[in-house]
Amino acid sequence: MELFRDRRDAGKRLAARLEHLRGTDPVVLGLPRGGVPVAAEVARALGAPLDVIVVRKLGVPFQPELGMGAIGEGGVRVLNEQVIRLTGATADEIAGVEERERAEVTRRARLFRGDRPSVPLAGRTVIVVDDGIATGGTARAALQVARGHGAARIVLAVPVASPDAIQLLSADADEIICLETPQTLWAIGRWYEDFTQTRDDEVVGMLAQAAANEPVPATATFDDPPAAVTEDPPTAIVADEEVQIHAGSLALAGRLTVPADAIGIVLFAHGSGSSRHSPRNRYVAQALNNGGLATLLFDLLTTDEEVEREKVFDVALLAERLALATAWLGGRAEVADLPVGYFGASTGAAAALWAAADPTARVGAVVSRGGRPDLAGSRLSEVRAPTLLIVGGHDDVVLELNREAARQLRCEHRIDVVPGATHLFEERGALGAVADLACRWFAQHLGAAAPPAA
Repeated sequence: MELFRDRRDAGKRLAARLEHLRGTDPVVLGLPRGGVPVAAEVARALGAPLDVIVVRKLGVPFQPELGMGAIGEGGVRVLNEQVIRLTGATADEIAGVEERERAEVTRRARLFRGDRPSVPLAGRTVIVVDDGIATGGTARAALQVARGHGAARIVLAVPVASPDAIQLLSADADEIICLETPQTLWAIGRWYEDFTQTRDDEVVGMLAQAAANEPVPATATFDDPPAAVTEDPPTAIVADEEVQIHAGSLALAGRLTVPADAIGIVLFAHGSGSSRHSPRNRYVAQALNNGGLATLLFDLLTTDEEVEREKVFDVALLAERLALATAWLGGRAEVADLPVGYFGASTGAAAALWAAADPTARVGAVVSRGGRPDLAGSRLSEVRAPTLLIVGGHDDVVLELNREAARQLRCEHRIDVVPGATHLFEERGALGAVADLACRWFAQHLGAAAPPAA
């Protein structure tokens, strides 16, 4: 299939398939945040009002990136009984997660709409739009919320979705329009050339301008750059290429970016359910590049392995792959002599610390974003690289896990809490704070020292 250039391109292509709904009194609802730029193009093409339909994933306690269900406006709740059974989440734990996320639904609805009321849905054709669907839990909640508000007809419209998700959602939608249904979806971002994260203020602007019948502006490429890495103009990039990291029969895909006069190189270890295309890691990587640090974003597992759940959470295996990628750098002349740092998110942070605990590891610094350092177990006490643990102030469970892990670290370390941030640092300015902290930590510990001897 031909990749979508970005969400606006996907929305225009989707709108062409929805022309038959013109004149049916449609209202277009985008799932924030990524679904709103797609929905804006559909609403514009059909001359329909644009609104958001706010739902939130219910993350499994101690593994919040893994969804066990979703909730939406109007008190709707959808649970994935299989995930709950496999993870052993209790009724009290589910209730606690739901209480927090319910408050977030209310906050986000107010944030996106301001003082405007939601667009009435009763008796209308409701088109629910997202930028892509992998499992369908969140979309299902959105469809049921729309039904609960009295929609006469519900149409789900998405650029790309897994066949399993389409089958799941067919019971809740009167019609589904999906441009691409690849048998192997992997990650939504892989079907877009540009899958940059959509910001809250962009969603607010699109809704406000749609309400005023003004043109919807193109979304920005990145959030406002963190101040610590923009005091000087961005560093020139001398290498920026897709690479294959070969180790025996393995071939791991990655992207190597090297600025001029780089002071070090940072390898990214992503969390479960993510990849080298993660918009959050790409954002942090760009900030590090601007600060004079080379980066390697790469997939810790092959495409065949990513569907094997036990490997996704096998911290020892992920750490081994990180070590293999570090050794691979020795064959690249432009980065072979640079000090090495690890940036890990969620389970990737555990893998980074596990790998750094190896006494022969060539690692000069580690940064964890919303990480699960506790999964590194007894190896925490063996880490020698200076370690920074960054946690959201509202990520209560993970914050406590990081505090406990810090008590086991024997290396130089620090915990930095980003006030008001949740697990994914989705709040305005939160990811910028992460990038700023990471850039300063790596510059301090990689820029002034030669790499440890292997």
